[in-house]
Amino acid sequence: MQRLGFGTGYDLAVGVAGVAEQIRQAEAAGFDTGWFSEAARLLRDGPSSLSAMALTTSRINIGAVQVVRLRTPAVMAQTIATLDELSGGRLMIAPGACSPGAAARHGLPAADPGQSLIEYMEAIRLLLTGETVSYHGQFVAFDNVRLGWTPPRSTVPLLPASTSPNGLRIAGRYGDGVLLDACSSPEYSANAIAVIRQAAEAAGRDWSKFTIAQIISCSIEDDEATAVDTVRWEVATKLTPASHRFQRFRLAVGEPHMRVDDFGTFEAAFDRGGMEALTAAIPDSYVRGVTASGTPDQVRRRVDQYIAAGVQLPILRPAAPRQAGRLLELFGQVAQPAVG
Repeated sequence: MQRLGFGTGYDLAVGVAGVAEQIRQAEAAGFDTGWFSEAARLLRDGPSSLSAMALTTSRINIGAVQVVRLRTPAVMAQTIATLDELSGGRLMIAPGACSPGAAARHGLPAADPGQSLIEYMEAIRLLLTGETVSYHGQFVAFDNVRLGWTPPRSTVPLLPASTSPNGLRIAGRYGDGVLLDACSSPEYSANAIAVIRQAAEAAGRDWSKFTIAQIISCSIEDDEATAVDTVRWEVATKLTPASHRFQRFRLAVGEPHMRVDDFGTFEAAFDRGGMEALTAAIPDSYVRGVTASGTPDQVRRRVDQYIAAGVQLPILRPAAPRQAGRLLELFGQVAQPAVG
């Protein structure tokens, strides 16, 4: 049966208790994975939410994006090992590169996002062995560091969160898989997977052991127009002026549902009226192209297109809290029973 994940955490209306309850319901529906999105907008933090998810469930795998450089490699390894212990070995993590904007927001000096991501992954893997280890890179350096207890697993899966061509190549060379971002089309997914596979095979990696996961923004309603309107806000969050560089990355990989010529229109709308005006300026074609939106049958068919593109673990994230139950009901019948 098809592995399926359920995503939460991106909607500011859902608190940690609500996140945990949604993942409990996803487990009951037979979903394989519960996923929390620690957004750049400084919403609820990942480790706290993962703890709540772990304590509320017993079988479903759990995961979250964790941006590197916001915590030291030792603290990240310590947190990963603790959460893996708490969940009984059900954890996976998507390390994310620290963009220049994220570094500035947290008062960090500039550092190459790709190289620092590589070094963090390498250092975290060393620390999770439980041995006394040293590491010397351009951005990560330490000597004779050891966690104070032996982690339950030395190989917690790391699926780098990747969007750009360079990030996808890093995932292929260094990851146990990849997490593709929301608001990307199945066509983009197929193109991205080809980049990852080429990098993995060039590095001598075993492609059969890779996990291709993707967050899919879903909006399920009785009519397509309402569904499109309900998820338009999320597409808008990906098209703010500060996010245009990431959309250019998508275009470089191959995203046919966005046009760089439209970015000026979006920027003008944002400058004129903030997120409300930007959201209103997003065309329906954008929303339909980069989400799974519409009636239950339309959403089901769209998710099948992501699977056909090569996504092994679709992580379905509802556009509104009221849609969560309906999404779980629709896909629970095809979800593989969760295995820890």
